[in-house]
Amino acid sequence: MRWAAPLALLLLGAAPGLPITAAQVVATLPHDPGAYTEGLFIDRGELFESTGEVGRSSVRKVKLETGAVLARATVPPPYFGEGIAPWGDQILSLTWKDGVGFRWSRDGLKRIGRFSYRGEGWALTSDGQQLIMSDGTAVLRFVDPAQFRVTRRLRVTAYGQPVTQLNEIEYVDGEILANVWLTDTIVRIDPTTGAVKGLIDVSALHAQAGVTGYDDVANGIAWDAERRRLFVTGKRWPYLFEIAPPPRG
Repeated sequence: MRWAAPLALLLLGAAPGLPITAAQVVATLPHDPGAYTEGLFIDRGELFESTGEVGRSSVRKVKLETGAVLARATVPPPYFGEGIAPWGDQILSLTWKDGVGFRWSRDGLKRIGRFSYRGEGWALTSDGQQLIMSDGTAVLRFVDPAQFRVTRRLRVTAYGQPVTQLNEIEYVDGEILANVWLTDTIVRIDPTTGAVKGLIDVSALHAQAGVTGYDDVANGIAWDAERRRLFVTGKRWPYLFEIAPPPRG
């Protein structure tokens, strides 16, 4: 383990502060290198993924072991698909700038409804009771999935400084993990206080993926709660990595 400055001050070379742990790879699995990954989750042992870009956005069911797409639903233009999360027998998906989200049947990925929200949509996850939504700011929204009504807002900070660019998120063992857009950093967030508890460095995984585009960064976190497995990937990465979960507490 090494130490890093609060994320908001990192590029300024601030003094050491938050603990940062390098991701430890447990297994390396195939991943569609054409997938501009926006959302990722495992529920009931099944992997689902959403992809972005106008005209290429989709919601997919993916075979974990091979990366094969088992089922796919198209998010139609002009929408730019973003994050996804499960709720019962539905999957909810966001779009980037249109304030529109869609409801899909988990079985068959049929579009069965839509909802609206203010601001941008970046990512969704579930804590088992509510959905949690990121929008690129330092504020996460807790949302009632039935009406998509905001019930609480959480300001994410490191040493009192707001941590913005929170992208793909996942609820893992009582904390929120979030990719930070255009970095190879995952932040660990206390869901009660919003304080960043530590960082996970996935830069070595990015290097192994061999992608060099400006936005081919880490984005995609999936937690298999039943088997306690944590998976990460990135935009156009040819691999899905199982990594060691962060220490509890």
